[in-house]
Amino acid sequence: MDISPRFIVVDDDKFNNALCKMVISKICGDDVEVLTFHDPISGFEHIIRHYQSYTPQHPVILLLDINMPIMDGWEFLSKFNQILQSRNETIFRRLLIYVLSSSVDKKDIDKALLFENVTDYIIKPITKDSVVGIIELLKQLNSASG
Repeated sequence: MDISPRFIVVDDDKFNNALCKMVISKICGDDVEVLTFHDPISGFEHIIRHYQSYTPQHPVILLLDINMPIMDGWEFLSKFNQILQSRNETIFRRLLIYVLSSSVDKKDIDKALLFENVTDYIIKPITKDSVVGIIELLKQLNSASG
């Protein structure tokens, strides 16, 4: 089965968003869907509105920064967990979240990985190897599910 992931990047740094889009497109092809949000509230609301129906043919990968104004990554993840627990939405169980941060602080890394819906922690900038690792995990998950 062909895996055609959709990427959502939530980071207040517009340069990082452009870099993510460029690297992901280079690895996955120009027709891969990469949505970027420099406002975390807009990104969160977009996920709630548009990704309620999940299909395995279109996995959704969220790259989430920690340090942002208005709503930081920790608040984003906490709100996400609240919805996960209260509404038991399928998308929230299957969306792969990667924290993408410039922080190399072990406390931040450990804290991020405590969230059950965080798949991994990637240190900025995103690299070809990071994206390849995400795609390889998707292939493994896809083959394990049938």
